Amino acid sequence: MKIYVDMDDVLCETARHLCRLAERFFQRTVAYEQVFQFDLQEVFGLTDEEMKRFMALSHRRDSLLAHAATRGARKSLLDLRAAGHDVHIVTGRPGSAHAATAEWLAKRGLGDFPVTFVDKYGRDAHYPHNPDDPPTVTLPELLAQKFDLVIDDSPSILRHLTAWPKTRIFVFARPWNVHYALAPNMTRVNGWPEIRRQLNV
Repeated sequence: MKIYVDMDDVLCETARHLCRLAERFFQRTVAYEQVFQFDLQEVFGLTDEEMKRFMALSHRRDSLLAHAATRGARKSLLDLRAAGHDVHIVTGRPGSAHAATAEWLAKRGLGDFPVTFVDKYGRDAHYPHNPDDPPTVTLPELLAQKFDLVIDDSPSILRHLTAWPKTRIFVFARPWNVHYALAPNMTRVNGWPEIRRQLNV
């Protein structure tokens, strides 16, 4: 199978880290379990200027490297590949986050998995880019590709993925997608152990 695996909140605990960031720099105390939507500006009660600073802080190298790995993710990716599957990491991070993302993956023995940077949220142009940053593909370019299985958590992206009605989609359970109405080809999964059971890995 050709498998699409999202990065943030599927391979690493991004939201938990962002909650700590909001508390440290903006004195906003919001528990991870209270992140019931994807609009972080509203979740943390930030002004427009605060949100710009928050996003800049969250994409710094030290911040990206501080994300904890999601339990079971590393072993699952390695086992899926060992079983003959073609595993691709697909992330909505801007291309400017490439170096830190590659470093994070390499430190966990995942550095040789292909990574595709997609402008999932229409924000890529707002971030500085280095000449050696990888190209960022557009959402339509991503949707023109074919995958047998997708593992993602973002409701806004899941809505776009309804364009792939024949693709099996695992909705990685998080507080912000608990009320997302699943399409017929979608299954909500509670972490990597359940994914492994579903795929007999």
